[in-house]
Amino acid sequence: MHVLVDYFDFILHIDKHLLDIVNSYHTWTYLILALIIFCETGLVVTPLLPGDSLLFAAGALAGAGSLDIGIIITLLFVAAFIGDNTNYFIGNYIGPKVFDKNYKFLKKKYLEKTQHFYDKHGGKTIIIARFMPIIRTFAPFVAGVGTMKYRKFIGFSLLGNFLWITGFSLAGYLFGNIEIVKRNFTLVIFAIIFISILPPIIAVLKQKMSNKKAH
Repeated sequence: MHVLVDYFDFILHIDKHLLDIVNSYHTWTYLILALIIFCETGLVVTPLLPGDSLLFAAGALAGAGSLDIGIIITLLFVAAFIGDNTNYFIGNYIGPKVFDKNYKFLKKKYLEKTQHFYDKHGGKTIIIARFMPIIRTFAPFVAGVGTMKYRKFIGFSLLGNFLWITGFSLAGYLFGNIEIVKRNFTLVIFAIIFISILPPIIAVLKQKMSNKKAH
């Protein structure tokens, strides 16, 4: 219970916690951020790590002069890309049999939802999923299971990671220190989270409506 409370406190006050990390670890902060982004994108068992909000907050701190925006974008892009490829090759190694079991730390329903997303959007899933929590963690894994050839995957991965990292980091850099944003940073984080999870919510509602019509 305490872990959940600490987790949500970190997410909702990520600007303050990130500033504490900068003050405590200085240049090591870049490595900490890179490690979080790598784990969120590269390890299929850690889909709930902060991604969008972390990038926005890091960009905001860069805008305030506490971090370097160039290093953030470059290092986190590399971390996300390596994470994507790690996840792809893990999925490729495990293979299709992963869909036959429901592992404790690998929810079958998440895999199936991601697979359905692939069926609908094809290779663009790698790019679209970058902006969707949980699905972005499972997308490269499912691609590696056998949905997509590596040569095709790597192109979508490069573009998706570039758009995701630069988009959220620059948004924080440009707008994170506007007074109204600074005063309502928690609400901004709420908005980012809500906008991020809105597409899968809409997709689920559409699916349920289609199922009802079919019956």
